[in-house]
Amino acid sequence: MRSSRLIKFLRYWDLYLMILPAVILVILFKYMPMYGVLIAFKDYNLMKGVWQSDWVGLQYFRELFMFDEFPRVVRNTLMISLMKLLVGFPIPIVLALLLNELKFLKFKRTVQTLTYLPHFISWVIIGGLAIDLLSPSSGIVNRIIEMLGFQPIFFMSDERIFRWILVLSDVWKEAGWGAIIYLAALLGINEELYQAATVDGANRLRQIWHIALPGLRSTIIIILLLRIGYILDAGFEQVLVMYNPTVYDVADIIDTYVFRVGLGSMQFGLTTAAGLFKSAIGCVLLVLANTFARKMGEEGIF
Repeated sequence: MRSSRLIKFLRYWDLYLMILPAVILVILFKYMPMYGVLIAFKDYNLMKGVWQSDWVGLQYFRELFMFDEFPRVVRNTLMISLMKLLVGFPIPIVLALLLNELKFLKFKRTVQTLTYLPHFISWVIIGGLAIDLLSPSSGIVNRIIEMLGFQPIFFMSDERIFRWILVLSDVWKEAGWGAIIYLAALLGINEELYQAATVDGANRLRQIWHIALPGLRSTIIIILLLRIGYILDAGFEQVLVMYNPTVYDVADIIDTYVFRVGLGSMQFGLTTAAGLFKSAIGCVLLVLANTFARKMGEEGIF
């Protein structure tokens, strides 16, 4: 058994050598930092380090759950994440289907480039643009509203609107980038299926419904499972840049709350406990969603 494995390794040594840098990067940046989880159970001291700091058990978890604001920030996190999932998840699929229907190659590439470029723009820049555009005194949006005879709207301080600003700006930034995966999956569909459907009299909508969407099914399920695993990640950088004290009640999520309360007072154990709590919930949700997908006849991700 060992000799056969060694023979296979020697036969494909060049392939193993190619994946070695990726394996090293994963170990360095994904697995080695995991020992820092111990900070959640220790009274971390910068001078003593992680191993020499005193154990405190579940103290930080108790403190985290006893905060009066903690149920509110968990609710805000779930609400914003679910809104982004419900609104933002289908849009890359629709965008990919529309781009796939374009026959003029130059126009298709131009549209695709324009839609995924926002992914590379920092949230700091996007937040500044949103604040300027939606300003009640000098923003172009409120200028147009005033020209129509209405009163200016305080978008960034209105609790009823602010969550939608987060959702729509996130969709604008990530929709084009997310569509790339679905476009790649669409390219893998056999062209003969479309030709056969055309012969049978199916129009483009019928072909999308009966060929393109079934071809995307496995990709959609995998992406959805991954999104469920990150359900408690509502977008720390985006919220931190765009929110303000007037909308804390609807926009303060776990990450921003811990950033203000934990890191602001150098409570590293508290922030690590919050991160571990998020990871544990995400892992449980991912396992449950994957199990459900496999029972429905899909492959899942593991």
